[in-house]
Amino acid sequence: MYNPTFNSLCEKLQQKAYKITPQRQIILQALLDNHSQHLSAEEVYAIVREQHPEIGLATIYRTLEICAKLEILHEIEFGDGCTRYEFAKEEVHRHHHLICINCGKVIEFDDDLLESLETWVSKKTGFKIADHQLKFYGSCEDCQRQD
Repeated sequence: MYNPTFNSLCEKLQQKAYKITPQRQIILQALLDNHSQHLSAEEVYAIVREQHPEIGLATIYRTLEICAKLEILHEIEFGDGCTRYEFAKEEVHRHHHLICINCGKVIEFDDDLLESLETWVSKKTGFKIADHQLKFYGSCEDCQRQD
């Protein structure tokens, strides 16, 4: 899994003339500390608020929007009406997600089995595909054990 460093994130922001404010530093560190999770703005806010109650939700939203615009983060919708964020990877195709409909756990699945389908669709339709996303909904192993 791609794990950016704090310095690399700050460098990307500075390259695009964004200031590295203390609030942004705290938000970036919270994202790094929870890099394996797919956090919403509200979840980032809850994490940050524990140590820094002076940072508001609007600041969280602005920082996440900037990071998405600069392709530091990807915005993802898992069908629950909530936008979540994950660090952008440098690969052409993103990984896929397994979403537990019981507990909401999100598991990343890195094998890209759609390349041959993508090639076939492109040849058949003349459509140049730039990217794809695949989401599977079901029950995780933990929830299956509870049933």
